[in-house]
Amino acid sequence: MELIYTLDILGTFAFAISGALVASDKNFDLFGVLIIAFVTAVGGGMLRDVLINAHPINWIGDLNYLWTILAAVITTFLFKSKILPLSKTLFLFDTIGLGVFTLLGLQKGLTYNLHPIIALIMGMISAVFGGVLRDILTNKVPLIFEKEIYASACLAGGITYLTLDFLGLKQEINFIFAASIIFAIRLIAVKFHLQLPKIKDDLFTKK
Repeated sequence: MELIYTLDILGTFAFAISGALVASDKNFDLFGVLIIAFVTAVGGGMLRDVLINAHPINWIGDLNYLWTILAAVITTFLFKSKILPLSKTLFLFDTIGLGVFTLLGLQKGLTYNLHPIIALIMGMISAVFGGVLRDILTNKVPLIFEKEIYASACLAGGITYLTLDFLGLKQEINFIFAASIIFAIRLIAVKFHLQLPKIKDDLFTKK
C-alpha cells in the first residue's frame, strides 16, 4: 500500500497545482490561490467523507495532504513559467491521481458497508468533485459537464474494481488493474478528443 499512498500524494500535488494555476490565471491573491488549490486537491475526498460520515475527514487525519498542497502552491508561485511547459507531465500525475482517488474512495465506501453502487459513486465524487468545486469557485463551467471523458473513466475503473473484487482477485492486483483502466480510458479520450454524446435533438425534432 506504500506505492498507492505515494501515488495518492503525487495526485494530490498535481491536483493542487492545477487549482493554483487556474486561480493564478484569475488573478487571485496568495490566499485565494491557496484556497482553490486546497479545494481542488482534497475537496472531493472531503465531500465524500462528509456524505458517509467518516471521521476524521481525509486531510484532518493526515497532515501530509496539507503540506503537499502548500508545497504545490509555493512551487506554482516560484516556478509558474517553468511549470506551464510541463503540462504533459502534470496531466500524467493528474490522471494517476484520478485513478487512485477513485479507487481509494470506492474502497472507503465499501469499508463503511455501503452498497457497491453507492461506494462507486463515492469513488467518483472523490476523484472529480474537487475539480467541480474549483471551477464553480472560479466562475467556470465544470470541465466534466461540457467536454472530455473524465467522470466516465472513473466509473469504468470502479466497475472493473467491483467486478474483480467479486471474482476474488487479490486487492493489490485488482487496484492496479482497475487504475490502469481509468488511466488508459483517460489517455485515449484526450488523445483522440473523444466525448460523450450530447442531447441536442430528440425523436420529434424536425430536421
